[in-house]
Amino acid sequence: MKYRHFAKTLAASFLIAVSSYAYSQSDFPQQPIRIVVAAPPGGGTDHMARVLGKAISSNTTWTVIVENKPGAGGTIGTDTVARAKPDGYTLSMAQTATMAINPELFRKLSYDAMKDFTAVATIANQPVVLVVRSNSPYQTVADLQAEHKSKRLTLATAGLGTVGQLVGKMFGHEVGSDFIEVPYRGSGPALQDVVGGTVDTMFATPPGALPLVQSGRLRALAVSSAKRLPLLPDVPTLEELGYDKFDYNEWKVLMAPVGTPPEIVERLNTEVQKALAQPSIIKQVLAAGDLPMTGSVQSAQQFVNEEFVRWRTIVRESGLSKSN
Repeated sequence: MKYRHFAKTLAASFLIAVSSYAYSQSDFPQQPIRIVVAAPPGGGTDHMARVLGKAISSNTTWTVIVENKPGAGGTIGTDTVARAKPDGYTLSMAQTATMAINPELFRKLSYDAMKDFTAVATIANQPVVLVVRSNSPYQTVADLQAEHKSKRLTLATAGLGTVGQLVGKMFGHEVGSDFIEVPYRGSGPALQDVVGGTVDTMFATPPGALPLVQSGRLRALAVSSAKRLPLLPDVPTLEELGYDKFDYNEWKVLMAPVGTPPEIVERLNTEVQKALAQPSIIKQVLAAGDLPMTGSVQSAQQFVNEEFVRWRTIVRESGLSKSN
C-alpha cells in the first residue's frame, strides 16, 4: 500500500510538472522581455537592440524593453544576463567584444562566454572603417602605408579590446610596424580628434564614422570586411587592396542564459527572423552601417563558437597581453 501510494504521488507530481512546463511554453511570454545592452545608450549595439525590440513588439503582443548596463568593458551587463533566470525573459544583445574578445583579453571574467550562454539568433555585423581627416595628405591606403614606413603614425582607439583597436594592430602588422595608439573612452572623442588632426587615423565603427564622412569632415580609405559597405560603395575593402584574408567585423548576436528551454529559444528566434525580414527594419539596419544576419538557432550557436576561436587567435596574434 505504501509503495502504491508513493507511486501515485510521484506520477501525479510528474504530470503536474509536465503540464506546468507545457503551459509555460505555450503561453510565453507572460511578462516583459528584457534585452540587456552592456554599453551606454546611443551606440551601435544599443541602436540594434532598440530597432529589434520595437519590431518584435509591433509584430506581437509582447513587451520588449531595452536596458543599458555599461561598464567594465561590457562585463557588467553581460554578467547580469549570465546570472539571470533561464526563462527567456532576460536576454543579451551580445557582440564581438563581450563574447569573443574579452574572454581572451582578461584573465578574470565573472562569466564564461561558452558555458553561461546559449545563442538565440544572429542579428547583424559591420566592418570598421579606416578614416583620416578630410584635409589629410593621405588620399589612399598606399599613401598612409608609405608615410607610416618612414615615421610611425598615431592611431586613435575607442578602448581596450574593441574591434577597432585589434584591427588597427593587425593592420600595423600587415604594413610592417605598429601604430602609436592613442586610447580614448569611446569613439566619439576619438573621432573628434581625428577630425581635428590631433591623431592621424582610426578604425572606426560606421555609426560614428559615417556622418562625419558624409558631411565631408573625414575621408574613408578602406573597410575591414571582405565585401564593400553598401553605404560606402566607392570605398574599397582592404582585401581588394592586397591585404590577403583581411576580413574583420563587429557582430551582434542575441543570447540567453544557458538552460533556457529550447522551445522558448526557438520561439524567440522565429520572431527575430520575422523582424529582420521586414523591409523597414532592413532599411534601418543598413542605415546604421550594419548588414542583417539571419538564420536558425543552430547556425547562430555555430557562428558564436567559430568566432570565439577565431578572435582568440586574433587577440593572441595582436600582441595584447591579458589584463586582470
